[in-house]
Amino acid sequence: MPKVIQAEVKPKYPHEPLDKMIKRLNKKVKKERLMEKIVEKRFYEKPSVRRRKKQKHRKKILEKLHKQKQPSSHK
Repeated sequence: MPKVIQAEVKPKYPHEPLDKMIKRLNKKVKKERLMEKIVEKRFYEKPSVRRRKKQKHRKKILEKLHKQKQPSSHK
């Protein structure tokens, strides 16, 4: 049985426009990374594959940081 993930948004005041509530829901979903978690958990991933992905992600982030720290020499 699949896990149920709930994100609930209640109106802040009576007759709050629906589009504002939808925007708040979208922000909440992005902040809690719900969609990313659902995609990750969709299929079983071997622990070794998970570790490799994590390592690759870390390496990518470190490379970006190194590029930002290096001053570019323009003449």
